[in-house]
Amino acid sequence: MRAERVLAELNRIRQDLDKDPKDPEWFTLHHAFCFISYKLGDFQKYLDETVKPGDEPDFD
Repeated sequence: MRAERVLAELNRIRQDLDKDPKDPEWFTLHHAFCFISYKLGDFQKYLDETVKPGDEPDFD
C-alpha cells in the first residue's frame, strides 16, 4: 500500500471541511496531514509493517 494514496485520501477529507483553525476536526486533520507529509518515509515504513496484502481498502 502506498503512503501517498492514504495521504491523498486524508487531504480529500480535510478539504471537505471549511478551513477553520478553531474547529477541532479541521485542526486535527490538518495537522495530521502536515505531519504525515513531513514524515512520509516513516509512514510508508509503518504501512509496510502493518498493512498486509489484501487488507487495504478500495479507495476508488
